[in-house]
Amino acid sequence: MKTTVPIIVAFLAGVALVLAFFFDQRTLIGSLSQELRVWLSIVGGFTLLLGVVSITRVNYAAVKQRKEGWFFKLITLVSIFVMAVPALLPSSWSSLFGRQEGSIYDWLFLYMDAPMMATMFATLAFYIASAAYRAFRARSPESTLLLVTATVIMLWRVPMGEWFLDQLPGDIPFFLNTYIMNGINMAVQRGIIIGAALGAASMSLRIILGIERTYMGKG
Repeated sequence: MKTTVPIIVAFLAGVALVLAFFFDQRTLIGSLSQELRVWLSIVGGFTLLLGVVSITRVNYAAVKQRKEGWFFKLITLVSIFVMAVPALLPSSWSSLFGRQEGSIYDWLFLYMDAPMMATMFATLAFYIASAAYRAFRARSPESTLLLVTATVIMLWRVPMGEWFLDQLPGDIPFFLNTYIMNGINMAVQRGIIIGAALGAASMSLRIILGIERTYMGKG
């Protein structure tokens, strides 16, 4: 029963959403699809709540047992509640509550969260540069072509490189934008997107038919 009911629900919901693409929204199938999308948003909200409860339990257990790195887990717990609680309280109680400009949430996001995100992405730039150095090695004709193309594209994306390309004869930026970015690059992106879409459709079909059951904690 614990396995059969979720499979039936997943099958009916999946079939309804697929059939909705072939029916008008004013029909029974179309209205049912709209209702299922509303329920999807509700389930997504509960999923976020479950994630908050889970991360709180895991970090609280680590802090309580004084495991290695427990101090950082304590900071995580404090950060979660300091950001969440003032944002959930109604702004009618105080101008510091809610998520409007000047609130506690707004101040923490602008002056703590945003700078930390900027620092993290700035740090990732060094890892990307290291990976690019290892990948862009002229070991074969294909890798040489990748190296030359990537170098020209990176030059085109920075002001100094754009000025340098403008000094060369011919409209190289126009050529890059027309034939490289909107031509070769776009074709490759579409191939990747089509492959990902086919993979998502295959996985969805496996879930609808009950073949894939990992969402129930089973293989």
